Parts: sequence; C-alpha cells; structure tokens
Amino acid sequence: MSSYTIPNVIERTPTGGERVADVFSRLVSDRIVVIGTPIDEGVATSVIAQLLHLENESPQTPVDLVLNSSGADEFSALAIHDTMSFIRCPVTATVVGQAVGASALLLAGAEPGHRMVLPHARVVLQQVAAESGRRAIPDLIPEAEEVLRVRGVVEELLAAASGHTPQQIRTATDRTLVLPGQAAVDFGVADLVIASREPDTGAMTTGTAAVPA
Repeated sequence: MSSYTIPNVIERTPTGGERVADVFSRLVSDRIVVIGTPIDEGVATSVIAQLLHLENESPQTPVDLVLNSSGADEFSALAIHDTMSFIRCPVTATVVGQAVGASALLLAGAEPGHRMVLPHARVVLQQVAAESGRRAIPDLIPEAEEVLRVRGVVEELLAAASGHTPQQIRTATDRTLVLPGQAAVDFGVADLVIASREPDTGAMTTGTAAVPA
C-alpha cells in the first residue's frame, strides 16, 4: 500500500467546541467510503468494517464508494463485493482516476443506475493472474485450477453486472481492456459519466442526466 500524509480537518461540535478528525473519518460520517490504494487484505478489512458500521447506523441510507485503485487482490475485492451485496443499504460507486483489475468489480457491482465515472477516469479489466514466486511442481496444478476458478467467478460477476455473457467477458479480457469514461458506460460496467455537481442541489450531472448525490 502506498504511504502518504492523511490530512486532518477541524469541525465545530454542537456545544461550540472543536473536534479534530482525519479526513477519511470525516467522510465516513457523511457515508462516503474512499478507496485510494491497491486493495489488499488490510484495505478490504477496513472498507468492510466501514460498510458494516454504516449499515448498522442507517440500514436504508445509501453509502457512496469513491474508487481510485490501481489494482486489487481478487479475494480482497470479492470480500468487499460480497459485503456490498450482503448489507441492506444500497452502495453507489464513483471512479475518480481509475479502477484496475479486480477493483473494477466494485464499480460494476454497485447499485444499478448509480455506477459513475468522472470524465477522465478509466476502468481497466484484466485476467486473473497466478501469484508470483516459484512453486514446487505438485503445487502448480491446484494453483492453476484455483486461478481458473476465480477467473470464472470474476467473469460471471462482471457478466451479470454488464449484460454480457461470461464468454464475452473472457474474450474481451484476453488482453488488458482499457475503458476510459464513456467506453466504460458503453461496455456496461458503469452507468454515467459525471462532469460536476449542481451548485444548488448537490446532484452530480452529465448532460441532461442527474443522479442524486
């Protein structure tokens, strides 16, 4: 995971005092969950905990997932994807920057009609790859079988979310498939390209379409 400084924000409490919180915690209080790194077990655990907390706080209120991830461990991404389906509150998704590999599952698996990408964002679909490192020959066959199994799971999920068949997904991702902006919408893994928020309502707009924030 990349390392960077997490800024703090200061907000006033109802009693007139001040409270300091890191910006990500402040966003969670507004039901916004940000993934800004490659997704590994640690990131997945943090995101899952936030989703479960927000569901417990208000089961019917949407959660906004903001994605800018250069890749993901497939099992970690699947864990978040399953949690998004498991909880009662709808999860919307917005890609700012990119969603690469298995992290694209989180965009595709978000609430239908609320899967958004910013104008210069991209979605990159890739094949599931085996773990790097040398293996003893007896371990190679079960590892290859597991890669094929997970690849099939990912393809089925992407197919269900995009309106394609699993075979069409497999053919399309035989090589890395880069889907910038509108291409992600055309392929079916996103619903809207979002240009800006409306100043008065806070809705996010593109052309004549508007999606409530």
